[in-house]
Amino acid sequence: MHGDQETWALVLAAGEGSRLQSLTTTDAGTSIPKQFCSLRGGSSLLHEALDRAHALTSVSSICVVVAAQHQSWWQPQLSSLRRKNIIVQPQNRGTANGILLPLLFLLERDPAARIVLLPSDHHVREEAVLARSMQRALEQVHRYSEETLLLGLEPEEADPQLGYIVPGDADARGMLRVIQFVEKPTTVQARELISHGALWNAFIVVSSLHALLSLFSRRIPDVVKAMQAAIREDLRSPGKEGAVTQIYEQLPTVDFSRDILAKQASYLRVLAVPQCGWSDLGTPERVARTLRRSPRQADGGAPMGSCHLSLAAQHERLREMGVEVHRAAG
Repeated sequence: MHGDQETWALVLAAGEGSRLQSLTTTDAGTSIPKQFCSLRGGSSLLHEALDRAHALTSVSSICVVVAAQHQSWWQPQLSSLRRKNIIVQPQNRGTANGILLPLLFLLERDPAARIVLLPSDHHVREEAVLARSMQRALEQVHRYSEETLLLGLEPEEADPQLGYIVPGDADARGMLRVIQFVEKPTTVQARELISHGALWNAFIVVSSLHALLSLFSRRIPDVVKAMQAAIREDLRSPGKEGAVTQIYEQLPTVDFSRDILAKQASYLRVLAVPQCGWSDLGTPERVARTLRRSPRQADGGAPMGSCHLSLAAQHERLREMGVEVHRAAG
């Protein structure tokens, strides 16, 4: 910790995981968002993300943003968290609003906070490598009062389904500037990007709360003001919350990468993370590659993270049935 800045981890767990539905749909036809599934049985991906957060800060400083419609899945998995650390998004209005909501709640609790944004649906083979990079980024936050730090992963292959960060020269404080973002290039383009030092965009963000909120205020100031007013109204009337739900009915859909980050590269820096076996498990093909590269582990897991749907078991079941899961993902 630097000075009086507390580190808060915001775990993002409100996504639908629609691209992976061929693997996350049960025999009964129920589609389970991938963050509530496991890779090989045992701990869910959400629980792995909570462990990732806990390596950086105390459990009292871990918040999770979830979707109201997923309550039956997230409620048992988040039983160890304080209720005020579970922030429920009324409906999907894009990834930017899904991040802005917990940031504004946290603004009311700790305006001087340092923030780590962690997606909840990723798998990391070598957690210690990623943890060291996140810690290094946190140690730099006090030097970047107006900039936000992104963690870019050194690519293990030219994957055309991922987003890439193109870094520039290092600034005077040693961090790489961000030149541009490239979403889902062709394989040939991805190879060319990698040859010029491009990094995978894992959407892991480290920043002061002030710098991160400034990204939103510059791009969508009216949304920030309206959501902040709704949050404060709900906090003044505990037990009668409804203002946030009401404002969500009027919010525009805003994408964090396209509408917030990509338009403000000058306010961003990127830290290169060594290869660590990271995957967003975004498609059945990527799940298959991750399974081949990850050591087989015994099923099991902690009660908070236990779940019934294993991506490995689903993949094997569909393979034995002769289903082309790669094509099924679209």
